[in-house]
Amino acid sequence: MVQRNMLVYRHSWIVIFSGFFEPLFYLLGIGYGLGTFVGDITLANGQVVPYAVFVAPALLAQSTMNGAISETIFNVFFKLNFEKIYDAVLATPLGVGDIALGELMWAMIRATIYAVAFIAVMLVMGLLISPWAVLALPATLFCSLAFCAAGLATTTYLRTVQDFDLPFGLVIMPMFLFSGTFFPITIYPEWLQFLVQLTPLYHCVELLRGLTTGAVEPTILAHVGYLAVFGSVGMVIARRRLAAKLVK
Repeated sequence: MVQRNMLVYRHSWIVIFSGFFEPLFYLLGIGYGLGTFVGDITLANGQVVPYAVFVAPALLAQSTMNGAISETIFNVFFKLNFEKIYDAVLATPLGVGDIALGELMWAMIRATIYAVAFIAVMLVMGLLISPWAVLALPATLFCSLAFCAAGLATTTYLRTVQDFDLPFGLVIMPMFLFSGTFFPITIYPEWLQFLVQLTPLYHCVELLRGLTTGAVEPTILAHVGYLAVFGSVGMVIARRRLAAKLVK
């Protein structure tokens, strides 16, 4: 499945990078533009950083999410419901588990490409202010695992193209706005903080922000553990749902 996807994109690699630009524009427009008026931000450990340094790792998390979601929701949906790619694949020695794993791996590759490009931008702009930042790229693998698995599982529940509005309007956009992307979640009431802390994007943001700013605390392991478990559960659901749809 990975090889097939690479062959499909071999003449249209620009499509792979398209989702990278949205968080980059947010970084330039909000991180630097709005950041001029906001000033510095105090992190949970008391460290004071420029607003652009605060926002950049959150947008790195969003960039990783974009790569994962673009592949597992849009592309997998059309392969599953219109192109009938997987029906043809099942005529080979490959099984449903191979399809699920192959699509997960390819989506993680795409998400990692986004992450590498965004980290390079952060490096050039001087937004990586800690030696811990060398772990940012490996950390994005946990983020991509969580979102790729969740996206793959979600796609199996979508029936029509119009259903795309549900995950994007009710889940992805609220996560992007409320998961500590542009301001600390401590400004929320406690009940809303609790809900935010249940989302995978919050844990991605906190993990990457801690590494890129040097605000590394033991809780960083909790973020890694959450993302690993979230991704594993999502993958189990995705495989079972694909089997139910493909094997009749």
